[in-house]
Amino acid sequence: MPEVHASQEKLPAVSGSSGRLVIERTKESGEKPYWPGQIFAESELDYAVAMHRYAEATQDRLMRRKTDYTPSVEEATRWRKEWEGRHERYQAREVRKKEDIAWKDDKVKHRFARQAYRALSKSQQEEQAEAHHALRSAWSARSQLHLKTLLARKQEDADWHLRNRQLKDGPRAETRRWIAILVVTDNCSRQCLGLPVFLSGSHLSSEELVAALRTVLPAELAFVISDQGVQFRSLAFAQLAAQYGFIHIPVYRHRPESNGIAERFVLTLKTWLQNQSWQSGLELEPLLKTFQPEFNARPHQGLAIPGLSPDEFANSIWLL
Repeated sequence: MPEVHASQEKLPAVSGSSGRLVIERTKESGEKPYWPGQIFAESELDYAVAMHRYAEATQDRLMRRKTDYTPSVEEATRWRKEWEGRHERYQAREVRKKEDIAWKDDKVKHRFARQAYRALSKSQQEEQAEAHHALRSAWSARSQLHLKTLLARKQEDADWHLRNRQLKDGPRAETRRWIAILVVTDNCSRQCLGLPVFLSGSHLSSEELVAALRTVLPAELAFVISDQGVQFRSLAFAQLAAQYGFIHIPVYRHRPESNGIAERFVLTLKTWLQNQSWQSGLELEPLLKTFQPEFNARPHQGLAIPGLSPDEFANSIWLL
């Protein structure tokens, strides 16, 4: 979700199912290939059986493969420029070291010359007054030059850090900052269990994710369906799965329909948020806290008992 949003502004589509942040992906053309999520199209299968089959078919996606990703020409060019910039930075720092050594040597020489002049008698100082004045003038010019050098270095450092951030983030990251929202929904009741907000955005850590999940996951959990973000393929998340005893189901890459209930919820949330405005993640959080109970309390057409809200359907399940 963008960090800043104006009312009625289009919210861009963002995908993290591949483990990388992809914004406004274009639709693929050609024949639709087979993917494991089609198991759920077999209506005669029991839900638990289908989930176990899907889990078996997707377990290899929990392993992180270094050869999965081939950088584009633009990314390779950006990386090369970044390393070239680092090499230039190293050379500039070596030049600075030599300049600093020369400055320290000049300071020592000036201090000794000043001490030697002060040690002279009054008559000797008068004889060398003109030379001493020239020395002081030269030292004043040298000090001013050093001060200008320090100011120039400060500006060079700021320019270098800005250029390096631009190379790392890419051109699109300069126009918009992002925050992350974790959508947690129940496939049975369609209840929204939580909408934690992460100001770290695409830099969300697995520890942050797991800490948030601990506050919203129900104790009777059997399956967790997620995309293939690196946070869900981490050791911290695997330890959470072992502690709670649930089976992790990773969806097929770039196939959001494999987790259609959550994706439909995201569409509903984005439609609701499109009429809102915020200037930071802190302003967005109260909006999400307003949306969650409203969503859970209104009738949901996808439930087995039409006309019930997710909250009502969840309560009726407990009464059965």
